[in-house]
Amino acid sequence: MKIRTNDKVIVLTWKEKDKWKTGKVLKVFKEKNKVVVEKVNVVTRHIKKTGANPWQIVKMEKAIDVSNVAIVCPFTEKPTKIWFVIVEDKKWTKKFRYSKRALREKGGNAKDYILK
Repeated sequence: MKIRTNDKVIVLTWKEKDKWKTGKVLKVFKEKNKVVVEKVNVVTRHIKKTGANPWQIVKMEKAIDVSNVAIVCPFTEKPTKIWFVIVEDKKWTKKFRYSKRALREKGGNAKDYILK
């Protein structure tokens, strides 16, 4: 799975109220292929009274499938594809696929924009 915690993602397909929202990934469930995105798919839960704790209403984010989200490019602020490359110290790192126009605006080579 290419999406990790703290990545900025956009919701491509989901409920109408959450479609095209952007948010930070809070948690990743690799075995279920799901992610929890900040302020997306918010549900309300009523928690029963137990002992000294009173009942309460809690709003929380639920997981959505990873196929419904895409990573946002930090330069163009649009959904993009990514791939991984190996840098000098033999660690994997993300590299974004950009448009040529975005590179011309920022200046420099694509090698300069590898995120570590």
